[in-house]
Amino acid sequence: MNLPPPSPGIPAARGTPPAPHEPEGRKQRSDGVEARAHLLHAALRLFSEKGYAKTSIREIAGVAGANVAAIRYYFGDKAGLYRAAFTEPLGSPADDIALYNQHDFNLRQSLEGFFAGFLEPLRQGELVQLCTRLHIREILEPTGLWAEEINEGIKPALAALVEVLCRHMGLQQADDDVHRLAFSITGMSMQLFIGRDVIDAIRPQLFGSPEAIDRWAVSLADYAEAMVATDVARRRREAGTRPANQSAKQEKKKS
Repeated sequence: MNLPPPSPGIPAARGTPPAPHEPEGRKQRSDGVEARAHLLHAALRLFSEKGYAKTSIREIAGVAGANVAAIRYYFGDKAGLYRAAFTEPLGSPADDIALYNQHDFNLRQSLEGFFAGFLEPLRQGELVQLCTRLHIREILEPTGLWAEEINEGIKPALAALVEVLCRHMGLQQADDDVHRLAFSITGMSMQLFIGRDVIDAIRPQLFGSPEAIDRWAVSLADYAEAMVATDVARRRREAGTRPANQSAKQEKKKS
C-alpha cells in the first residue's frame, strides 16, 4: 500500500510545521505545540502497534484527546501524520553527514561525530522506541516511506561514511571490504535502537541518563577505531604476502 504524497505545506523533515492555513506572521501558541505533540505521540503508538492501514485518524484523535480537525490542521491528513510519525523522532541520517565527513577531521573526530549524531535521538526515550518499532513495522508492511528513507537518507549517509574511511585508510577507491566495514560500524549503533528493550531489561543504567548515552558514543568510537586499525593491518599483511605467493606460483610452473 502506497501512501499518497504529503499534503501541501507538510514537510517530510523533523520539526514543527505551521498549520497549512496559519496566517502569515502568526506564531503558533505553546498549547498548539503541545497538542501537536500529543497527536504525534498517539499516532506513533497506534501506528507501531497496528500499522498504517488498520489505524484510523478518529482512533488517533481519541487517544490524544483531540478531534479529527486537529489532525487536518497540524498534519493535513492521515498520510501526513504517518509521515511525521515515521520521520520526525529519528530525523534523516543524511542530516548528520556534516558532523563526521569533514576533510580536516582526523579519524577519531569523524567517528565521534558519526556516533554522536546517530545516537542523539536516543535521548527522547519512549518516543524513539516507538519510532523504531514503527520502522520495523514499515519494513514488514511497506507504504513506500522505508524505500524513500533508504534512497534519500541511508544511502547518502553510508556513502559519506565510506568516503571518510577511504580517506583515512589511504584508499583511492572503495571495495567490498570498505563497505563491509562501514555496515559493521553502522550496525553497532543500530543495535542500540533495535535492542533497546533487551538492554533496558538486563542493564537499564546503560541508558539511564544523557551522560550514559554520551558514553555509548565514546565507546562505539573506540570499537570502530579498532575495527579500522584491524582492517588496515589486514590489508598491509595481504599486500606483503601477495608477491611471495605469486613468486611461489611462478617457481612451481617452472618446475
